[in-house]
Amino acid sequence: MYSKIPIKRYEHTLKFLRDVLPAPATILDLGVRNPFSEIMEQNGYKVYNTNGEDLDLLPQIVKNYNVDAVTAFEIFEHLVSPFDVLRTIETSKIITTVPLSLWFAKAYRSKTDMRDRHYHEFEDWQFDWLLEKSGWTIKKKEKWTSPINKIGFRPILRKFTPRYYAVYAEK
Repeated sequence: MYSKIPIKRYEHTLKFLRDVLPAPATILDLGVRNPFSEIMEQNGYKVYNTNGEDLDLLPQIVKNYNVDAVTAFEIFEHLVSPFDVLRTIETSKIITTVPLSLWFAKAYRSKTDMRDRHYHEFEDWQFDWLLEKSGWTIKKKEKWTSPINKIGFRPILRKFTPRYYAVYAEK
């Protein structure tokens, strides 16, 4: 059904999620239903997803759900103002991942899908600051790489340079 599933990233994300929020738990996963929504359900989580609404314009959508935690895996980099959504979340737990800014690669920008672009690619301290300024206290964080099986200077750097940043925070 889905092609090019990022298996390594999903394995890391699931392990991080299990460590900070063991199943069973009810989750609002920001963003449309996706392969990782199904993986969470297969691992004992009840998952609600937003329906593709523009969270910059409608941050209050996150108030429509009574859940144990909000997850946002690869979402905040697409928003112009993640601050508004982060401040609006009423549940006391958030688990999120974002792509880290890489000095050797430009921010991701799909040439065919206007919605699939990164407005932000964060440095870890920037994302920490965003969370803290919006009312969250970071409890756990982790980084991992995203190697690709290609030949070249950038692929070699990707084997050693963290690309993804996971954070668990509470209000």
